[in-house]
Amino acid sequence: MSRTQAKPPAQQPSMTRGLTLLFAVASGAAVANLYWAQPLLDTIAEQLHATPSAAGWLVTSTQIGYAVGILFIVPLGDVLDRRRLTVAMMLVSAVVLVACALAPSFVFLLVALCLLGITTISGQILTPLAGDLADDKRRGHVVGTVVAGILTGILASRAISGLVATFGGWRAVYAAAAVAVVVLAGFVWRALPPLHRKARVPYARLLASVAGVVVRERAVRWTLALSTTGFAAFTMFWTSLTFLLAGPPFHYPVSVIGLFGLVGIAGAVTAQRTGRLHDKGWSLPVTGVAWVLVLASFVLAAFSGRSVWMLVLVVFLLDVAIQGQNVLNQTRLLSLSHEGRSRLNTAYVTSNFIGGAIGSGVAALLWSSAGWAGVTVAGIVMSCWALAVWALGRRGPLVTQ
Repeated sequence: MSRTQAKPPAQQPSMTRGLTLLFAVASGAAVANLYWAQPLLDTIAEQLHATPSAAGWLVTSTQIGYAVGILFIVPLGDVLDRRRLTVAMMLVSAVVLVACALAPSFVFLLVALCLLGITTISGQILTPLAGDLADDKRRGHVVGTVVAGILTGILASRAISGLVATFGGWRAVYAAAAVAVVVLAGFVWRALPPLHRKARVPYARLLASVAGVVVRERAVRWTLALSTTGFAAFTMFWTSLTFLLAGPPFHYPVSVIGLFGLVGIAGAVTAQRTGRLHDKGWSLPVTGVAWVLVLASFVLAAFSGRSVWMLVLVVFLLDVAIQGQNVLNQTRLLSLSHEGRSRLNTAYVTSNFIGGAIGSGVAALLWSSAGWAGVTVAGIVMSCWALAVWALGRRGPLVTQ
């Protein structure tokens, strides 16, 4: 028996409801760190003497950092003790959050947020771990719950950020996040026993195998085309929505802008149940329905630039659709391999957040040149592209089983 198989499988914990909830909360808190700045862009730009278009790159730099962290750190989940790796990354991200809170200049904050993106990747270690610990009949439900926690963290971050900044300023947001991450790291350390390595693979070969799985598996490539487009559209919409709500005719403060995230949370709760649809074998048909809903959301958004209630409806519909297809895409990919789930997740999330970085960058450019109309047209084009990919791939290239 090899050394990698020497430890008894009894040390592997089962995915109880409590552990699933902890994974979801810890993962959501980690990814929330990427988005604290989003409803605060105008405020940060004013205090650190930057233009609104430059402030849009705060979100972009964080997502670029996140993609780098996913690519170079998350694959280690297939070869290291994931308990130690997860907690270590959570504690390092807490240190970087403190640096963000103390940032003396815009450039310093831009660099610190990039480092935050690199280090706040614990949720993407926990997601494939949840897939490993769940049994086959419940994997879609368990992974869906953890992914819904991540998506809820993205949306809740906007509401929390706006409220905390109203009373304590934007720096207090990052200070409070640092404390929360440390507390959650303690819970994760206590809940998980040491987890044995799944394999011993040299680091260079481990990284190369991430690209290898994309090249080798056609289903991975086609699924990444859908998911990357979805995340680009999602981030483009939310970044642009901040600028829309801060300007005429709304002129909302950051506390109100952040509350729009609560509408998205309702969408995340609805989308969480899509993991069960995967378990029933309906993953690909529901993915197509989700993309039709994304298209309808952007069409409606084109006529909603001056109506807050229509914008609320758009936020709800778009989040249900994007988050639902995200759960389904990720669960399908994680079903391809047991030994390589961290690497599959690396390919998935890296491409998503590259798409997210592109989406937030495009939002800043479109907002400056074409305003809300340009953003909604871009969303319609993205939706039509994704629907074409789904239609061509649903009976072949997108099938994973």
